[in-house]
Amino acid sequence: MSTVTESVDVSVPIRTAYNQWTQFEDFPKFMDGVESIAQIGDRRTHWVTKIAGQTREFDAEITEQHPDERVAWKSVGGDTTHAGVVTFHRLSDAETRVTIQLDWKPEGLAEKVGSAVGVDSHQVKADAKRFKEFIESRGTATGAWRGDVERPGV
Repeated sequence: MSTVTESVDVSVPIRTAYNQWTQFEDFPKFMDGVESIAQIGDRRTHWVTKIAGQTREFDAEITEQHPDERVAWKSVGGDTTHAGVVTFHRLSDAETRVTIQLDWKPEGLAEKVGSAVGVDSHQVKADAKRFKEFIESRGTATGAWRGDVERPGV
């Protein structure tokens, strides 16, 4: 497994940053390689990605979600194996630190080489920067889902 961690400070209140992150169908607006995401339930999304010419489809399940704190997920089925968590940290009334941690299993030679030379880390950093530009240029979230999902076993 490869692990990537990236943080970005955004000049919006924590509620705004969190609300925008729950709008999964908007991810293609700031995540390179994400073709589409369909919300198929409160806890499940269907992703289509195209990276380095390879199209992959998979579902992701929300494994934990707490408003203004965190969203955690894992892939279920499909063409890729990954899990992650995004946490939100209040820096001030108008500034939030968003931290993204992604664990994934590179498949095939190209992904393994890309991971080894840090392409995945660069991609997450660039996506975080685009999220910052997206949410700061809007100033408000495109929507919100404020539901609470407890970690399995709690």
